[in-house]
Amino acid sequence: MEWNRNLRLPVNEIRAREKGQTDKPDRGRGVVALPELRKGNIGLVVATQIARFVAPDNPLPGWFSPEQAWAQTQGQLAWYQAMEEAGEMVAITDLASLDRHLAVWNNKKPNDQKPIGYILSLEGADSIVDTYYLQWAYEYGLRAVGPAHYGPGRYAQGTDATGKMTPLGHELLKEMERLNIILDATHLCDDSFWDAMDHFNGPVWASHNNCRALVDHNRQFSDEQIKELIARNAVIGGALDAWMMVPGWERGVSDPKAMNCSLEVMIDHMDHICQLAGNALHVGIGSDLDGAFGKEQCPYDLETIADLQNVSSLLEKRGYAAADIENVMHGNWLRFLRNAWK
Repeated sequence: MEWNRNLRLPVNEIRAREKGQTDKPDRGRGVVALPELRKGNIGLVVATQIARFVAPDNPLPGWFSPEQAWAQTQGQLAWYQAMEEAGEMVAITDLASLDRHLAVWNNKKPNDQKPIGYILSLEGADSIVDTYYLQWAYEYGLRAVGPAHYGPGRYAQGTDATGKMTPLGHELLKEMERLNIILDATHLCDDSFWDAMDHFNGPVWASHNNCRALVDHNRQFSDEQIKELIARNAVIGGALDAWMMVPGWERGVSDPKAMNCSLEVMIDHMDHICQLAGNALHVGIGSDLDGAFGKEQCPYDLETIADLQNVSSLLEKRGYAAADIENVMHGNWLRFLRNAWK
């Protein structure tokens, strides 16, 4: 919505429409659209709502009240619902809807008429005005919440911030547990991460996160955090934002090819997690290819999101067995959902 992209169009048409625009760093270089998802046999995504509240001393972009942030997320929800009405997408909210959707995508017919299934997730909980709003959100389909995004938040502290979750954050976790909403550990700073692990007993995943051992930044998980997520039966989705993939990346300066940032690098991060786990049951594709960056800041061997299908062959070259490859490509996420929603 904020980028004003018609995702029903192919990527090349979106890029052509944006030719000459300079208001966003990825204008004319986007990699995501609904037709490209179908080309890549990507039938199920985690779909984001996001709107940050910013206090007067917070320099990050965002909204000046939780109510404004809530209204922004409702506009995003309206887009998803419009895509459902158009037959482009379908909400996946429980095992029944998941099984129906998988049957469609496994019917061996061409993908071009199939709707993209989406699991609605809130990235940063600032827009939840009060915890009773979470019940409303659950009723319209929200199934995962990351309590923080970047900076300090109303419920938890995120990337580049420090500190534990707030008292409101602990209330949020209790309500999430009651509603069986998945906790997305992505973006939680270390203090808030461990605080959340101490106070939440429901299902936990990390939709898009990489490894601090390979890129030393607080946005990535330490080995201790990864081990905790493994112990919680979490799945960690590999991210394809270049600054999270390779050390020394400078936004707006670095070039993916020059930095040797390829799909192989995501597999390096995945493999690190697999070595810690002793198996391939806790990794999947998270991508983070949601439209806020494009070719200028993702693997050089990815032209569009459809190229994620190439990850299978790269895993095979690494020596991953067929069953492990299937788990990484989709099996681990599906198993997680079946366990969370049973």
